[in-house]
Amino acid sequence: MQSLYRGEESSEYIRVGITCSKKLGGAVIRNRAKRRLKHLATINLPLYGRPHWDYVLIGFKDKTVTRNYKAMTNDLKWALQKIHSTE
Repeated sequence: MQSLYRGEESSEYIRVGITCSKKLGGAVIRNRAKRRLKHLATINLPLYGRPHWDYVLIGFKDKTVTRNYKAMTNDLKWALQKIHSTE
């Protein structure tokens, strides 16, 4: 995950981007990974993300498509805590 604080003057919406390179696999695998990451972001970022921030979720080979969804949720929460603890 990558993040960027846009500043207080920007809109207070949380923005999210998703990237899955061809290293992940074919189009079917990449699209499945993107769908999983999009669902993860839709459910969790409104709860744990912060306004005025941009987040980029990155798909990884052999992890994004096969990893347990609950474990991915815990990974996202951990990453958000780590990002926001350095403020």
